[in-house]
Amino acid sequence: MNAQRYAAALSIEDYVESTRKNTDFWRGVLRTARLSDDVAVRAGALSGTYHLLALSEDWCGDAVNTLPVVARLAEAIPDCELRILGRDANPDLMNAHLTNGTRSIPVVIAYDGTFEEIGWWGPRPTPLQALFVEELRTLPKDERNLAVRTWYARDRGRTTAAEVLKLLTGGRPEPSTAAPPVG
Repeated sequence: MNAQRYAAALSIEDYVESTRKNTDFWRGVLRTARLSDDVAVRAGALSGTYHLLALSEDWCGDAVNTLPVVARLAEAIPDCELRILGRDANPDLMNAHLTNGTRSIPVVIAYDGTFEEIGWWGPRPTPLQALFVEELRTLPKDERNLAVRTWYARDRGRTTAAEVLKLLTGGRPEPSTAAPPVG
């Protein structure tokens, strides 16, 4: 990862302000995103330098529901920052982080202090991805989107935060099964 490219990427606040689609939704989720106490404590105890780089687009419902939580996780880690790039403007990065051959987003790429890639997470929390593949993908779009939004509302970011923290602490979340993006 090029440190200059990372430095040129947007902070979560700047990204949200640049959105043209779902802007109120982005602002609301960012305003209310919180970490569970146990994740906040584990994140606060993490040592080392981390750079999180997300690939996103403002229309993506999964990104709206997960990236504000990832931002809160980055804030809780002593030496960590989240930056966001557009998926479509960065095809080389996206193509290096496909989900079973698909350009599904968001993708959160974790780098160490020297910008060596540790691993990546996305496009959804593992249990939601499994539910999507097993049941939701065949539903009409409106029903599918409602079911996904309901899952995120009930989970309150707990699974996303735990999975990204696990990635940073050396665990590797199970790769998601391919599915087209919701939204």
